[in-house]
Amino acid sequence: MSLNDAFKALADPTRRKILDLLKQGDLTAGEIADHFDMTKPSISNHLSLLKQAGLVWDERKGQHILYSLNTTVFQDVMKWILDLQDAGERKDR
Repeated sequence: MSLNDAFKALADPTRRKILDLLKQGDLTAGEIADHFDMTKPSISNHLSLLKQAGLVWDERKGQHILYSLNTTVFQDVMKWILDLQDAGERKDR
């Protein structure tokens, strides 16, 4: 996982909505797809990109795959943003 991958994944509004849905709890790909007017392969592609970026985890449960948020990556992104803010504040002094 790199920050570049995370920001690229976060740039898409569909992927951000998927992450919002996962804030409420783990979901299968089908449950996620129910919230969108697009094909299941398209949702699968978005989930794959989120997984590659390390923003979500997947776990097989029987015939289904459950997706959940990987909050560790969000902590890394927030640390990077806060470091930028700290650098800007030091520069303004």
